[in-house]
Amino acid sequence: MLEAKLDEAALFKKIIDAVKELVENCDFNCSDTGITLQAVDTSHVALVSLVLNSDGFSDYRCDRSMALGIHLISLAKILRCGNNEDLLTLEAADQPDSLLVRFETAQQDRVSEYSLKLMDIDQELLGMPDTEYTATISMPSIEFQRICRDFQSISESITIECTKSGVKFSCEGDIGTGAVTLKPSGSADKPDSVTTIELSEPVSVTLSTKYLQNFCKATGLSTTVNLKIANANPMFVEYPLASGYLRFYLAPKLD
Repeated sequence: MLEAKLDEAALFKKIIDAVKELVENCDFNCSDTGITLQAVDTSHVALVSLVLNSDGFSDYRCDRSMALGIHLISLAKILRCGNNEDLLTLEAADQPDSLLVRFETAQQDRVSEYSLKLMDIDQELLGMPDTEYTATISMPSIEFQRICRDFQSISESITIECTKSGVKFSCEGDIGTGAVTLKPSGSADKPDSVTTIELSEPVSVTLSTKYLQNFCKATGLSTTVNLKIANANPMFVEYPLASGYLRFYLAPKLD
């Protein structure tokens, strides 16, 4: 059977809220090492990859590998029934037809249980894009969210240009243009405010503002977001977790 416990439901809530914007149905692949998810959106433009290692749970047990077919919007509705501070437990039998979701208060004076019917999803195990990235950018996730949010009102596309002097986000739409340039900055005293750039050659890619804004729903998971870009290749967006990660890959817009 599967039994996975998290000290606070907030983490899992934020993950599901971010993923459900891209994927409606997907398999949660559970094993003794943890829980993983890989799926593409219906347009085959974006790919999502989630890893929750077993040591990231307060208690974890998975007797055999299993795939849990989940309707993410339904799961999100059930997760809203619990408080962010509640202890969250996910349980499934060896031959599961449902996922048990349990919420407990810290004082254990209130326990609520919900059962979510599982789906039979015909899903291929996807291969991660094997890309040589020419630019790696680490920046505050809230800054990335702000740029994507502001640009969404101007244009359907964002162009990211990276040089050794900085990374420039720009857009052009019917109402005008916008540009934000970030230079390598920050201090060891405030690591969450640091912007770093690793570059082998200048690079420029144009991407969908809508998809990037959807990725930003994961901002609450990490103070830092890691971006990797290469000409004419999918962009890599990673939100590091305490023991795992949530990653997105987005195909560029090509002329």
